[in-house]
Formats: sequence, C-alpha cells, structure tokens
Amino acid sequence: MTFSTMPAGWLRRLAVAAALSATLVGTPLAVAQAQAAEPAIVPMPSFAPMVKKVLPAVVNISVTEKSGVASSDNGADDQQLGQNDNPFQGFPPSPFDEFLRRFFQQQQRQFHESPVPEGQRVALGSGFIIDPTGYVVTNNHVVQDASKVTVILQDNSRHPAKVIGRDPKTDLALLKIESKEPLPYVTWGDSDATQVGDWVLAVGNPFGLGGTVSPGVLSARGRDIHAGPYDDFLQIDASINRGNSGGPDFNLAGQVIGINTAIYSPNGGSVGIGFAIPSSLAKPIIEQLRTHGKVQRGWLGVQIQSVTPDIAKSLGLAKAEGALVADVTKDSPAAKAGMKQGDVILNYDGHDIGQVRDLPIAVAETPVGQTATIRVWRSDKPASVQVKIGEMPDNVAQVATAEQPEHGDSAAMGLKLSTLTPELRRQAHVPKDVHGVVVTDVSAGSPLGAVGVQPGDVIVSINRKPVETPREAVHELEAAQKTKGPSQTLLLLINRHGVNEYIALTVQNGAEKG
Repeated sequence: MTFSTMPAGWLRRLAVAAALSATLVGTPLAVAQAQAAEPAIVPMPSFAPMVKKVLPAVVNISVTEKSGVASSDNGADDQQLGQNDNPFQGFPPSPFDEFLRRFFQQQQRQFHESPVPEGQRVALGSGFIIDPTGYVVTNNHVVQDASKVTVILQDNSRHPAKVIGRDPKTDLALLKIESKEPLPYVTWGDSDATQVGDWVLAVGNPFGLGGTVSPGVLSARGRDIHAGPYDDFLQIDASINRGNSGGPDFNLAGQVIGINTAIYSPNGGSVGIGFAIPSSLAKPIIEQLRTHGKVQRGWLGVQIQSVTPDIAKSLGLAKAEGALVADVTKDSPAAKAGMKQGDVILNYDGHDIGQVRDLPIAVAETPVGQTATIRVWRSDKPASVQVKIGEMPDNVAQVATAEQPEHGDSAAMGLKLSTLTPELRRQAHVPKDVHGVVVTDVSAGSPLGAVGVQPGDVIVSINRKPVETPREAVHELEAAQKTKGPSQTLLLLINRHGVNEYIALTVQNGAEKG
C-alpha cells in the first residue's frame, strides 16, 4: 500500500506523529541553548573539611596576670591600632558592656578552679600546637605579664603551661604543656608563596568564646605598623577581635601561614584590617626559642635612616633607595669592616635594600659568624664591604673620648651657632666622641628650621665636610646660599641627643627649598 492509497485517517495520524517526533527531537537542543545562555553557577568552597582537620590543634590561652598590670574592661588582651595609635585601645561604652562583663566573669569561673587573687586579672588569647608533645605558639604580649598560664584544648581539658621562651621584638612566645597522649598539631606553611587575594582562614578565641573560624583573603603584604624593628606583617580581612591574638591563619592546605597579632580599629571592634606575623619570619624564631629559650640575631652595628629624594640627590644616587648609615657603632662588625658614616647600603648579601626596614630583617636572619657581602654607595660611586656578622648585644653603648673644639658664636641661615662646650654637651646629651657646633636658636623664618633643625642639635658636617667651629659652619652654609645656576642639595649631619641623623635642603639660585 502506498501513501496515495492510505485512508485519510491514517494520513492524519502519520502527520501528527511526525510533528510530535520533530518536537521531541528539537527539545534537547532548545534546552541546551537555553542553558548555555544562562551563567553557570559555581558553588562556593566549603572550609568544613579543613576546619575539622585543624580545629583540634587550635587552643585557648587563659593568663592570670601579675598585680599592677593595666587592663581593659573586657578582660581580653589584643593589640589594636586606632586613630590615636594606642596599641591597647579599649572598647567605647555601650549597653553591650554589661553583657560582656557578666560573660567574662562566667568564663573566668569556668577556666579557673579557684578564684583569681585580688589585684590580679585574667587575659584571654589564642595559640596553636605545633608538635604532638605539646609545644604551643602564641603572642608574646599574651603571656608577657603572666604569673600563671593555662592552655584549654577544644575538648575543654585544661593544661598548665610553661613559658619556654619569649621574643618581644617579633611578639612571639613558645609554651609547653604535658599530655599522656599525643596531641593534635598543625604544620607550618610557606607565607612567601601566599599571594594577595588567596583565601586564608583565621581560627582563634575571640572574646573568650572558644574556637571560632573567620574566612578572609590576604589583603596585602609587607605592612609596617611600627610595632617593632622587624615589622613585615601580612594584612588580612578576616574578622579578628580581642582574644584572637596568637591564633593561626591557615591556607587552603591547612598549613599555618600567619599568626594574628594586631588589628586596626578606630572603634574597638573588627573593621576587616588585621595583621599577622608571616610564617617565614615566625618559624625560625620559634625554632630558636625551642632550642635555646631565646633568639640569637645577627648584628651589623650601624644606625640607619631612610634616603629621601633630596638626600639621594646630594649623594649622587639616581633614586631614593637603600639605607643611609647615620652612625657606625665603635668596635662593631661594621666598624671593623671599614663601613663609614654616609654610606648608603644598597644590597646586603644578595638582598636588595629598597627601603630602610629591609636591612634589619636581613641582618637579623644572618647566622652569627657568617661573612656577608654588602654593596654600598660611597663618595659618588659603588663599593663593596665584607663584614663578619656578630651577635646582637642586649645594650649597644658607644664609649670614646674627644678633644673639645674652640669657643665662638655666629649665625647663618636663621641658625644661631655656638661652640660645643662641656656644659652644652651635657645639656644636649651629646656623647664625647661627637664633634661639631651646637644650634642654640632657630629663627622663625629659617629654611633649615623648616626641614627639622632644632635648638640643641649639633651640626657634625655640612655637605660631608666636618665642622668643628661656628666659623667653619657659617662658611659652608653661606657658600651654599650663594650657589648660582643648577640647584644643589645642602646635606647636614646632625646629632640630636646622641643620635645621628641626616637632613637635606635644596638650594636653587640662591633660594632655599625645603
């Protein structure tokens, strides 16, 4: 039978079936096209598996502090940097204060089997176990005033802790607790490999609440918050609050890449700007505390300052970089190697010194007794110095004797200058080995006063030429004032209360520009 001989009913049925088949065949294609037009939904990563792994190793630290230690009302002890630069800024008054007071009283009763003696207080912090035998890392400022330290694990078991060692310069401390069973622990990660924008997870004991997890990202690196000579903080935006001090920051592999230390807080609470000690700095410090109970640092023996554009110009440097040597400590490794006042350290043992704070960190990490190659800028040309690094002493003192200069008084560029007599030396707190002329007065319109010269300063040199009498100083200052043509920089080395410092002033066509 052919189509032409089929009954009309059959033909209608075939047409409907064909249309339905075409519709069904076309449906998956239409759906696929519609799905392609919509953006794909990517699920957010879950931190739960990592938290289960690392949380047991993060501990709460309860510290009974010695009598007479200043405290905040809430009983926590977290460093803060606010608008007034107060490192221990308290919370503003609020109706929440009464709740906090009651909460912390309850926490103290739970953490301590016996009442806290009158005149003492309890501070709360965080830490983490780095070894199954019970070594715990925290901040120095959490335990520095402690008469008793208790470590509370996630199962609420309490363990008395011994302070193995503390390092105030980096705000790190190492504790030890005893346990019959191996303890959960975490491992160090590589903070140098962590990039801005990478996920981090902060875990700690904010407000004494116990194990709390706060996700965030690495916001910046190399922050200098003026907390110490070795500032090199990671900045993170995870919520960090009082009690988080000493707690770890983890990467997505569950490794410690930072230790929470401070927050910026104009109001006492978290605003998403926290600072953590990088693991690359903390790990060797903790190892030294574990081995020796203290930190042994390399020592060069120079006083340094930043290189400003005017100072760079006066020294013939192409750009403002490096660390300017304002003074060399007598009998120090630098002095024995021939380093000089006015040298600009550009590279230390293969590490470029882009800014002044790069040098102390590099020197401190150098093993004592190792010889370092230092590239400096001296007398308008590069030079190299070999220095055998010494051990940083507890106190660096300079003892020397010097002859006294002649008497005399004079004035130039708005400065009244006088001979550095024994009486003026005593009043200005200037060491005996310092030669120069003392500034006894600075006029209101003095260009040198505008760039920081003060009464009591001792001018040691002008444009790298030593001056020992007011007459010599006036001659150099007036010569700079009379300079014509291209601008030049007037470079003064001053000694202020025993500390040397360079000050620069641009002089152009007989006019001064600060």
